[in-house]
Amino acid sequence: MAKSQTRPKPGKKRSQTRPKSGPRIKQQQPWYGKFTWLPWVVGVVVLLIVVISLRSGQTDAPSLGVAITNPVVGDDLHSLVVHPDNPDTLYIGSHQGVSVSTDAGETWEVVENLSGADAMGWAFSDDAILVGGHPGLSVSTDGGKSFEQRNDGLPSTDVHALGAGDEVVYAGLAGVGMLASTDDGQSWEARSEDVGGAFMGRIQVDPLNDEHLLAPDMAGGAMESTDGGRTWESLGGVQGAMWVSWDENDTDHILVTTLGSAAESIDGGETWEPLEIPQGASIVEFSPHDPDLLFAAVLEAPEASVYVSRDGGDTWVRP
Repeated sequence: MAKSQTRPKPGKKRSQTRPKSGPRIKQQQPWYGKFTWLPWVVGVVVLLIVVISLRSGQTDAPSLGVAITNPVVGDDLHSLVVHPDNPDTLYIGSHQGVSVSTDAGETWEVVENLSGADAMGWAFSDDAILVGGHPGLSVSTDGGKSFEQRNDGLPSTDVHALGAGDEVVYAGLAGVGMLASTDDGQSWEARSEDVGGAFMGRIQVDPLNDEHLLAPDMAGGAMESTDGGRTWESLGGVQGAMWVSWDENDTDHILVTTLGSAAESIDGGETWEPLEIPQGASIVEFSPHDPDLLFAAVLEAPEASVYVSRDGGDTWVRP
């Protein structure tokens, strides 16, 4: 507010008071006044830190070709499979991507071209390796050295479950149902709209019968089809099934896993018994080469740990 002033009387000159002369004092500028850009830099740095901290499941992966003891998977763990032609080759999948071990889980390397693949389901055919996830299908025709996207013909790219037999590939799509392909995923036909949308993980296909399938369902536990995925029956085992596996030489011998627990059946799902597994395991997988050799995966974010049993699940050790 301005100060009030007294009007001078008429005829009388208004006096003015001048400040005494003397040296002009220069006001001292604070040290940070010289750095007007500093608040902007600090703001940008803080913003970057916040964005990075909020990224879900996007933990930085190791460099390609660098061997690591435990695979880095981020905040989730979707799959663990054994290559059908090589008992020492394991793949582990997550939202972040895929890592491979060629020494039965002792060391791991990041797989090229599968960053962000969200690998839930796997299919191995004579000509290709197929990986399914939210981005759709990733296909390798050079033995897993490289992968490329192949989503032509799919009504949706949200592939939650995948498996293959000798002549057919099966896919469970969220919100769509069960599809089948006889040309390694180049074209697809619908098999069921009612079942398959809630599957998550690998679909097991009987090596002696492409029409006989086993799949994990979050509501129905282990699910079985004997007509190529057109109709399904719930076998149960556990609630919230996240993975199923069976002995390829005896498909009545089934394992079904949910987070922290698993069940085993030796009569095709008629009866079930609890199976002791490593604490926190969400996947238990038969080796296709030895029914007594089992692998289990545990999420220890941002890494995963793999355990092995050589006595059918009685004891578990780290490789």
